[in-house]
Amino acid sequence: MSKLIKAFLFIIFFYLIKINYSFSHHSFAFEFDIENKTMIEGEVTWVRFTNPHVTYRIKVEVDNGSFEEWQIQTHNVRTMLRLNWDQDTVEVGDYLKAFGALGRNSTKKLFMERAILNGGATDIGGEEPRNFQDGGAASAYDMRGINANSDIFYGVVPASFNYDITGAWTNRYKFRITAGDLEPKPIPFTEEGKEIFESTQPWQDPAKTCAPVGLPRAFGAPFNLEIHDAGDHYLMIIAGNVRRVWLDNRNAPQGLLASPMGFSKGKWADNVLTIETTNLSPSWLDGLGHPMSGEETRIIETYTLSDDQLSMDRKMVIFDPYYTEPLIRLRGSARDDNINLVSGSSPCDPAGHYRDMIDQGLLESLWSFD
Repeated sequence: MSKLIKAFLFIIFFYLIKINYSFSHHSFAFEFDIENKTMIEGEVTWVRFTNPHVTYRIKVEVDNGSFEEWQIQTHNVRTMLRLNWDQDTVEVGDYLKAFGALGRNSTKKLFMERAILNGGATDIGGEEPRNFQDGGAASAYDMRGINANSDIFYGVVPASFNYDITGAWTNRYKFRITAGDLEPKPIPFTEEGKEIFESTQPWQDPAKTCAPVGLPRAFGAPFNLEIHDAGDHYLMIIAGNVRRVWLDNRNAPQGLLASPMGFSKGKWADNVLTIETTNLSPSWLDGLGHPMSGEETRIIETYTLSDDQLSMDRKMVIFDPYYTEPLIRLRGSARDDNINLVSGSSPCDPAGHYRDMIDQGLLESLWSFD
């Protein structure tokens, strides 16, 4: 991208506070303080356009004339590409003004919500340019309307049920923040669950190393969902996670190993598909680090189809010994004529996570045998 083009590029980077602080996707609330925001500016010295987060570093001049290096973190590659922001949008040597939430514990980090690049004046977010203070820019994920037609067959193959959910769905429909979305509040910890949660550190997020997030986090993600009817089971694909939901009343085989997506079986009752999942790997329930035991976790989901079969309300109930009562997560899915079947997930670079840990002095402490 030429410097001349960039001179006319004003980026109002979509206002994603309410959505990507979740699946930011990786522990936004642990690393950044949503209540403490500012704008910083400086010359770009380093660019990393890879998952799990697109990241920049800029050289910021301080009051005494010296310089500090700050890390500017944004969203994942797929989200950036959706907004026509690619690996050439910001290059080393550019001048970047970034507005967003500051890193916790006085770390020199900022989660970029909006930015001005080289003093330009063109919006790439698909919305009218807005003032930094109005807080009105549209979310890249949130969607309330349905862009589909009830006269169109959306299935991959004819379903063997009265209701057909095969094909592609957008999970931006009725999306909400994943981090901190579980009900009830306050979170009803057991003593063991509370102790584990309070000892959890942000770098321990399994998603940061590009490991599959699995359930229940994949359920809350705003990515496209692909469903195939394979006869005795549904094959569901979302954000690189592949899941089989068995429809023939079978139980988990004896000795089945735990996995991120677990063992799922489902059944229809009128327009509601109920799915029960067990045999899950230990993980996090969300980006805030609420723990999940895995071995003793049981998840019940309901997918309730609308009368026109163009949308469905999804509900997840999580039963886990780390909590004194079930936890609930609500989402929606909708047909959308602007999406095709999912072609795959964006490549992920786990090395970025370890580079961040080295920068924060965490990796050395992990290898200490003192």
